[in-house]
Amino acid sequence: MRISGNERRNKIIEMLRTTATPLSGSQLSRLLGVSRQVIVTDIALLKATHPDLISTNSGYILMQASSTRRIYKTRHTDDQTEEELTGIVDLGGAILDVFVEHKVYGTIRVPLSISSKRDVQNFLRDMKSGVSTPLKNITQGYHYHTVEARSSAILDEIEAMLRQKGFLIETRNDTVIYSPKSYDEI
Repeated sequence: MRISGNERRNKIIEMLRTTATPLSGSQLSRLLGVSRQVIVTDIALLKATHPDLISTNSGYILMQASSTRRIYKTRHTDDQTEEELTGIVDLGGAILDVFVEHKVYGTIRVPLSISSKRDVQNFLRDMKSGVSTPLKNITQGYHYHTVEARSSAILDEIEAMLRQKGFLIETRNDTVIYSPKSYDEI
């Protein structure tokens, strides 16, 4: 017996809520007995009502209220910004903000809300427009990102990737309050 489109989309949401790893379109199509194109269409429809549904290179994930956050202090060149941001979203992270610790001005924080490759490309396009330079440039490339993911295991993967690429300086919990003196430690 075939299920309706609404029932199938409800099953997709339930499957994404109960898995710890991303589910690919191929996996979902096999599990639900429909073509991958049907899954792609279902995902597009679901994104309208589930803004927490994220596409990654590993598959689809549903960011849940029980997501966990971590703050990464990183440093890289302007040319490596795409590599940093894409690496984070490809592993299932959402980059909530960027901030720097300035010796005089203290913490300067800007929301980003980057959770897909499209968001990364839009951000890079805006930066390349020449209107402004990246915030990190006022602190010799040092900056922080608050990253949210479905699990601490995903955040561990993101941390390992940032370390492997040579971007990671340190990791902190989201609950840490930063003071201007922390910039002196850079």
